[in-house]
Amino acid sequence: KLSINAFDYNCHLDLIKLLRQEGELVKLRRARQKMSELFPLTEEIWLDWLKDEIKMASESHEREKVYELFERAVKDYICPEIWLEYAQYSIGGIGQEGGIEKVRSIFERALTAVGLHVTKGTALWEAYREFENAILETAQPAPGSVPSPEQQQVLCSQLEKIHTLFRRQLGIPLLDMEASYAEYEEWSEEPIPETTIKNYKKALQQLEKCKPYEEALLGAETPKLAEYQAYIDFEMKAGDPARIQLIYERALAENCLVPDLWARYNQYLDRQLKVKELVLSAHDRAVRNCPWTVGLWIRYLLAMERHRVDHSIISEMFEKALNAGFIQATDYVEIWQAYLDYLRRRVDFTQDSSKELEELRSAFARAVEYLKQEVEERFSESGDPSCTIMQNWARVEARLCNNMQKARELWDNIMTKGNAKYANMWLEYYNLERAHGDTQHCRKALHRAVQCTSDYPEHVCEVLLTLERIEGTLEDWDAAVQKTENRLARVNEQRAKAAEKEAALAKQEEEKAEQRKQARAEKKASKKAKKARIGDKRKADDEDEGEWGQEEELPSKRHRGEGDGVLPEEDMEVETGLFGRSAPAKPDGPANPKERASTSRKDIPKVFHDSSKDKVTVFVSNLAYTMAEPEAKLRELFESCGEVAEIRPVFSNKGTFRGYCYVQFKEEESALQALGLDRTAVEGRPMFVSPCVDKNKNPDFKVFRYSTTLEKHKLFISGLPFSCTKEELEEVCKAHGNVKDIRLVTNRAGKPKGLAYVEYENEAQASQAVLKMDGLTVKDHVIKVMISNPPLRKLPEAGRASTFPAPRQVYGARGKGRTQLSMMPRALQRQNNPMAKAENGMVQNSPATSSEPPAEPKKMSNADFAKMLLKK
Repeated sequence: KLSINAFDYNCHLDLIKLLRQEGELVKLRRARQKMSELFPLTEEIWLDWLKDEIKMASESHEREKVYELFERAVKDYICPEIWLEYAQYSIGGIGQEGGIEKVRSIFERALTAVGLHVTKGTALWEAYREFENAILETAQPAPGSVPSPEQQQVLCSQLEKIHTLFRRQLGIPLLDMEASYAEYEEWSEEPIPETTIKNYKKALQQLEKCKPYEEALLGAETPKLAEYQAYIDFEMKAGDPARIQLIYERALAENCLVPDLWARYNQYLDRQLKVKELVLSAHDRAVRNCPWTVGLWIRYLLAMERHRVDHSIISEMFEKALNAGFIQATDYVEIWQAYLDYLRRRVDFTQDSSKELEELRSAFARAVEYLKQEVEERFSESGDPSCTIMQNWARVEARLCNNMQKARELWDNIMTKGNAKYANMWLEYYNLERAHGDTQHCRKALHRAVQCTSDYPEHVCEVLLTLERIEGTLEDWDAAVQKTENRLARVNEQRAKAAEKEAALAKQEEEKAEQRKQARAEKKASKKAKKARIGDKRKADDEDEGEWGQEEELPSKRHRGEGDGVLPEEDMEVETGLFGRSAPAKPDGPANPKERASTSRKDIPKVFHDSSKDKVTVFVSNLAYTMAEPEAKLRELFESCGEVAEIRPVFSNKGTFRGYCYVQFKEEESALQALGLDRTAVEGRPMFVSPCVDKNKNPDFKVFRYSTTLEKHKLFISGLPFSCTKEELEEVCKAHGNVKDIRLVTNRAGKPKGLAYVEYENEAQASQAVLKMDGLTVKDHVIKVMISNPPLRKLPEAGRASTFPAPRQVYGARGKGRTQLSMMPRALQRQNNPMAKAENGMVQNSPATSSEPPAEPKKMSNADFAKMLLKK
């Protein structure tokens, strides 16, 4: 397995365990070595390794290898147990030359690293004192003999060392400080100095402040992030750098896969401590623990540059970053930009040519090629649609190298990659040409912009006229006016057609709505004689149903060509380059996206509900439509919570059960207890039990059952066979980690949709499961596996900015890399519509969108819909 995927963390652990059981010491050492090269090792793994090596180390040269191993161990994480083991092992070499001083050196380093640890630091201080006491015993003269002056001096020096250790320890807030103080009183033949007593009392006060945070950590469950963050905030206010560093290290030892925690720690070290060895060590450990996080690599490169690390080492680290396996295409753009910025800062642009300048140009060319060859093939997307790297290259050539010819060539390439339709791209090039080029090229660029721009043609027309007003001749002015008038005439014509089309569609919708209204009225009149169930349908929360596959009412899409200044793509010029060159690339998007109209809901009978009984009533939803006698079934369930006064199922016009009902109790306490039955499985579906709330009076009330944000410990699986059961899926998934929960997605009728959510204990297990399961065949079905990241359910309400945003797209949360597979199907990564839409939980704005938000139909509640139907 490791020969196929060397980054399988759990597989490394399994191999080490097996080799240790079999006693294969040579192979075991090699396996541990390989794992330590790829990952930082936990405290338990290091201690096992060290104990095994200590058993085999008998010769002096073998002891040196153990010392080297200890030095590696204490660098991965700050662990008191490893430091204590290191110090105690060094005592065994006390007989060698300089042995005593080496032991003291290791103890002092250990105290610096973990001596402030509130709960575990005491053990190190006591071990250090025991060692010094042992030295004191060997220095005592024989009984009955008088010590020589030299012996007396050694004794006094050794006693002073032990006094100093006691005094240092008592000035630090540690658990069981009182016992240490009592021990000092008993050991010392002299009174304890007032200064030591004062420091001891101050440390006791500090300990009382720390105790609530330590108790919170002891009582919390892993990962204890919130408790550690509160502790960090407390220490940050106190401002002791050593204590801040230690609490960060303690938090990271238990949360080594949390990139944000590493980022905050590194930021503190960069801005406050600024110690080179400490800073670079923390950055190195951060990228080893979370290699998929591009921000940590960028901060590492900046820190290396800040501390003047050799250029060859920085370049080597950048190459490691490229092979780290980032989770999305844009990450590769960011790491290249950071490295190119570093190379640009190395160049002395006062010289016409230099080695550093050639290296920068070579890196720019390599970056463009890498993004085209490596990133696009891996992610099926560029990651840099607006060509920001080429733009920066052009700026460097124009502004710093005075090479406008090269800058124009680069901008020609940018425009032929589908960017010629955006006004902001033309104006960016125009401004560069204006600052470093000439008027002729400025005029030529604006004439091309008027022809090609499809999002804001009025703006480029205005800039062209302004240029000719300031610098142009009469002939230039006339040509510009004619060009802009012709273009804007075509623009207005297209907009008028779009408006007519929209009005016609709106009229058709009104006619259809009127026909449906009449048909319902006739149907209602024909059934008026029949006795129908009466009640008031509760306003069901659509969001409660969405993630389980039930239909949601979606706003209709805007038609292409609608909006302020946004032109349909068929009105764009075919030639897109700076010099009228056609783009060889694929078209940006589909030429004719499908239109979707929002679907109206069927009329349903009313079930009146007394809102004064809300406190004793719960609303039950997500029940199977096929449930026979729901009233009897639910009464049996809910009577365990208290006496049930009434159960009111809601039925359709045809008499079929709608999947939800009201359960009214005699006592309010019973209703509160009934909420505990939420998600109870009823006939194979989780039953939703929520408070009975009138959403007209409480519009902000929502009970959404599942997260709509990225959950790195949960997988979304698609392509499952409909016959796949929960038990069968669990059997497949549990091979890759501890499965906490599995949820099969069903439609309204309770039938499976071939989708499932699988929750693991942590992010690491989920990542490994993606690597192993994506593309797996289950009952002749090839499944797709990705990290759970449901899309947003509606467009944002805030208006879009009126400026020209760069046409940069943001893609999925996961992408194929060396350590991470793509965690989103490719079909979802591509934009099928140039209009802004919610995708993968993020809103993407294309520059072709209007500066004003599209007008959306006002959503009606069920009560509003009923009033419309019954107003006659």
